Amino acid sequence: MIMKKVLITGGSGLVGTELSALLKQKGYEVAHLTRSKKQGYPYPQFEWDIKKQTMEEEAIRFADIVIHLAGAGVADEKWTDNRKKIIIDSRTESAALLHKTIAKIPEHAPQQYISASAIGYYGMDTGDKLVDENSDPGSDFLAEVTKKWEASADQFQSLQIPTAKIRVGIVLTDQGGALPQLAQPIKLFVGAPLGSGKQWMSWIHIEDLSRLFLHVLEKKLTGVYNGVGVSPATNKEVTKAVAKALNKPLILPNVPPFAMKLILGEMAQMVLGGNKVSAEKTLNSGFKFKYEDLDEALKDIYR
Repeated sequence: MIMKKVLITGGSGLVGTELSALLKQKGYEVAHLTRSKKQGYPYPQFEWDIKKQTMEEEAIRFADIVIHLAGAGVADEKWTDNRKKIIIDSRTESAALLHKTIAKIPEHAPQQYISASAIGYYGMDTGDKLVDENSDPGSDFLAEVTKKWEASADQFQSLQIPTAKIRVGIVLTDQGGALPQLAQPIKLFVGAPLGSGKQWMSWIHIEDLSRLFLHVLEKKLTGVYNGVGVSPATNKEVTKAVAKALNKPLILPNVPPFAMKLILGEMAQMVLGGNKVSAEKTLNSGFKFKYEDLDEALKDIYR
């Protein structure tokens, strides 16, 4: 069997790094799209310029499968109007460039297009309601981002390319994302649940998320799948579990919502709200999670 070639955008990010290593380990050839080629980089690189809408066509000639992970971090900076535009454009214009380049050389069209999305699709706060892939989208900023992100993936179907979208939840890893930010105050003995502490966090271990992308690729799945684990937990439960994994006490009262809003502005909705997201469709596709239990997942991360 000839091993397939996978082109990844956002390959040097959190998920991209883990997924690239997994694909390589499984015998796939992996290449990354990058703004500028780096010396001594572990994967072949192709250049693209999203602003100028140009890219090396060789990237598309290389690729049997395209995995689109690129996008400016939603929690990296305060949401000014300019930052919001960057967050949306980094996802949609990058997809538009891929689409345009593939349309130019249709004889080299990839066999599959897999796009990341996010559970922000459902809105930043869906309360205690269990949401699944058929639930309505929210109406806040993150929902707007993910709707446009997914629409930019759907256009690949017009090129007859089977397309899948993975709505990623809160990714647990000590390399970045939400967990180090949650763990840091706990390590300094000032950790506490945020707001009511009752808001849901639909988490997934980074290893399971990478395995899910591989599963979607190998099973040639299309449509939308929630990239979340089977046991969502409340903010209070997650905070307690992280403290237990780090062997640190939790002594402070909950952080009041107004303090979060002062620090984060509109972005505070992300941590004060939450989603209880179903993994049922993902399970029904035959995917088996390695980390179903929060304590086990954290034990692996902090071992």
